[in-house]
Amino acid sequence: MSSTLEATTSEAGRLDKFLGGQFTEISRARFQRLIADGHVTVEGAVVTDAGHKLKPGQQVRVSVPEAAPAEPQGEQIALDIVFEDKDLIVINKPAGLVVHPGAGNETGTLVNALIAHCGDSLSGIGGVKRPGIVHRLDKDTSGLLVIAKNDKAHQGLSEQFAAHGRDGRMEREYLAFIWGKPDRRAGTVHTGLERSSANRQKMAVSKSETAREAITHWTLEEAYPAASLVRCRLETGRTHQIRVHMAHIGHPLLGDGTYGSGFAASKSKLSPAAREALARLEGQALHATVLGFDHPRSGKHLRFEAPLPAALAALHAALKAG
Repeated sequence: MSSTLEATTSEAGRLDKFLGGQFTEISRARFQRLIADGHVTVEGAVVTDAGHKLKPGQQVRVSVPEAAPAEPQGEQIALDIVFEDKDLIVINKPAGLVVHPGAGNETGTLVNALIAHCGDSLSGIGGVKRPGIVHRLDKDTSGLLVIAKNDKAHQGLSEQFAAHGRDGRMEREYLAFIWGKPDRRAGTVHTGLERSSANRQKMAVSKSETAREAITHWTLEEAYPAASLVRCRLETGRTHQIRVHMAHIGHPLLGDGTYGSGFAASKSKLSPAAREALARLEGQALHATVLGFDHPRSGKHLRFEAPLPAALAALHAALKAG
C-alpha cells in the first residue's frame, strides 16, 4: 500500500534536500529516485528535477509506492542474532554461510535468512523489501556483520563504512591464525589491491594505478611452535584484504587454500591435535571478532564482540597446548 507525505516549505532550497530534511526515514538518494520517477508534486505540478528550487510557502507532496516484494525469497535458516532493533540487526555469521545470493549460491544465503526473519520490519532499501548489506565476510570467514533494515539506517551505516574508521566511528577487528611467527610485535601492511590478472577469483597486491588502497594494522597476540595468532584492524575494507596482506608478508592464514597453498608442508610441524583441528576447519582461520559503529538513528556508539566459534576455539586450544 502506497503512502503520501506532505510538507510546506519555510525557506528556499533544493527539492531533494528539503525532502531529506523533512522525512528522515527515507534517504535523500531514495527521494531523488522518487522525484525522477514522477512521484513528487510541488503546488500540484509534477516535478522530476531533484535540484528544483523551492520557494517559501510551497506545498510539496510525495507519493511513496509500497516497497516491492523481496527477491530472492526468504528461507527459514537459523541465525545467531547479537542485537536487533527497528533499524538494524547484528549477526554472528558462521563459517560456510554465503552472505549474498549469486551464481552457484541462489539459495541458502544470509540474505535469504534475513528476509524470512525480518519480515515486515524491512521497510525497503531503495524501494525493495530487502536487507541493506553494507559490508560482507567471505563465505568461510565467521564473525560479526551489521545489516540495515531501512533506507535511513542503510545510508548512515554506508557512510561510516566508507570512512573506514578514520573518523573514529567504525571499529573492526579480526582474529587470524597465521603460519610462522612475525619478526616483530606489530606492523602495518599498506598496499594496492586488485583482481589478479592470472586468476580473476583471487586478489593480488599491485602498484598499478587501477589498484585500490588497502591498509591492515596487525598485532601479535600469541606465538606457537609453527603458527601465531594475530589481531588485525582494518583501515580499509577490500575483498580478501587480510588474507592477501598476511600472505604478502610471508604469513598466510591457516586453512587458506587460495593464498596459503605453498605452506601445506607446514602442517607436519603441528601437533597431531592441531593438525586434526585444522582439518576440521571449513576454510581460512579468520574470525571477525569486534564490530563497533554509531547507531544511524540515535548516534549512540555500539560495540559488539564475538568469541571464537567452536572450530577455531578447538584449533586455538590445540595450538596453545603445543
